[in-house]
Amino acid sequence: MDSIKAILIDIGGVLYVGDKPIDGAIEAIDSLKKRYKIKLLTNTTQRTSKDILNKLKTMGFNIDKDEILTALDVTKMFLLNNRANATLLLTDSAKEFFSDIPSNYPKKYVVVGDAQDNFTYKHLNSAFRDLLDGMELIAIAKNRYFKDRDNKLSMDAGCFVKALEYASGKMAKIIGKPSKDFFHLACKSLNVKPNQAVMIGDDIESDIKGAKDANLRAFLVKSGKYNPSDLEKGIKPDKVLESIASMKETNFSFF
Repeated sequence: MDSIKAILIDIGGVLYVGDKPIDGAIEAIDSLKKRYKIKLLTNTTQRTSKDILNKLKTMGFNIDKDEILTALDVTKMFLLNNRANATLLLTDSAKEFFSDIPSNYPKKYVVVGDAQDNFTYKHLNSAFRDLLDGMELIAIAKNRYFKDRDNKLSMDAGCFVKALEYASGKMAKIIGKPSKDFFHLACKSLNVKPNQAVMIGDDIESDIKGAKDANLRAFLVKSGKYNPSDLEKGIKPDKVLESIASMKETNFSFF
């Protein structure tokens, strides 16, 4: 009998690419929800959980708000728990998500996400100077690239985090995937142990290696940012699936 009680699922590249659902993804989610607890995990810093929920519902996914956990959510929780403000290297819309952090909290961190057009020399250099002045570096995520709306890969926040690490000599604390804490928080929210959960993702490093390092099983899907060369990096998924549509079968075996 399978010991799996929960399924953690990456969103972009696994459930949809751009504004189009992956074929069979909607049906797979419906099927999984009948058999397991689920949590959708994402490192995106361009959208809040509310935005993601609205997008998924518009596409036809049957998802509730408490079934989504974003790295933005966890970063905000971290700052509030530490009674801290931060220099935010994010998009303007993502910055708004942090606007309700009390202004009297001292600035302790530089927070980096996918800032897109805000990744200018001026902003990066200002963040660098804050780090030299004593602030600590937080990477909401450290992904190398993502599948963009034009179906091509684009540089992700990890490239700019690396630049700040190199310049400042400080190592970033990672909040989202592949942080063990992020995966464990998702499991805790579902009241399951890590070895009772499976992570499904398209990123061999953040999704697969991150989950396995956190003692979860991990399935790699051949959609989104997947590249055949991913399987040559020494990271071994527990299963490789054509897409999440494979999970809609009620007799799917985890072994």
